[in-house]
Amino acid sequence: MKKIEKVCVIGGGQMGKQIALNAAIHGFKVKITDAIPAVCEALQPWVAEYLTGRIAKGKMAEGDCKAALEHFSVTSSLADAAADADLVVEAIIENKEVKERLFKDLNTLAPKDAIIGTNSSFMVSSIFADCLDNPARLANLHFFNPALVMKLVEVVQGPHTSEDTVQALMDFARRNGKTPIWVRKEAEGFVANRILRAVGTEAMYIAEQGIATPQEIDIAVENGLNYPLGPFRMQDFTGIDIAYDTRKREYEKTGVKPIGYDLLEEKVKRGEFGKKSGKGWYDYSK
Repeated sequence: MKKIEKVCVIGGGQMGKQIALNAAIHGFKVKITDAIPAVCEALQPWVAEYLTGRIAKGKMAEGDCKAALEHFSVTSSLADAAADADLVVEAIIENKEVKERLFKDLNTLAPKDAIIGTNSSFMVSSIFADCLDNPARLANLHFFNPALVMKLVEVVQGPHTSEDTVQALMDFARRNGKTPIWVRKEAEGFVANRILRAVGTEAMYIAEQGIATPQEIDIAVENGLNYPLGPFRMQDFTGIDIAYDTRKREYEKTGVKPIGYDLLEEKVKRGEFGKKSGKGWYDYSK
């Protein structure tokens, strides 16, 4: 089994930067990169602010924070970030064509034995297997948001993925303080999101039929079922646009409009993507 020590994270957004910092905190040598210069420039200040806050709250010792900073580096060069990586974690925009170009670049830029994990929550890795000469090293490595806090990591084995790759990723997740599960077959939504989607579909149906408002449904789920977040509040957190894109793909594939499609489309057209845009099912601008 390949031992992972050096990690390259591609994508400095909410998920990528947290995956990278979490790995640095746990002793991995991390290089993170992003195609947008402004994103790269903001990463080190964000890390410093986060770690300073952890010290102030008594959550981390000053020495541990210093070590994490030493393990975390930012580069604007994909070639530099990937050159000596044992593991490359892709956490970029959920766009098939953009990801395909990236994986084709990684096929030549990353070491031939580097494991490549995609953090995509709905694009299975087999979509990109043809982009690599050796797809046995490719799998979904799905962290949950916020990655610094959430314990679950889904390691999804595609038909092309070797068991050695799975075991290396399971070990990596455990050494990151996470609780991984081995998803032995690719499936829409993997495990957690598939179950969550079943709940969300029923919630959408109730809202769509005018039985209760999204906010009232959240109250019922949070107070009656003891969920920490109701389905609509959770959707605001994960992104209404992502939920819409998933249903849009289903609509295009089957020709049958999924439950809640119109409600989500209306939100996306108004630019109400959830917390990241300041408004979704709830208003975060105040």
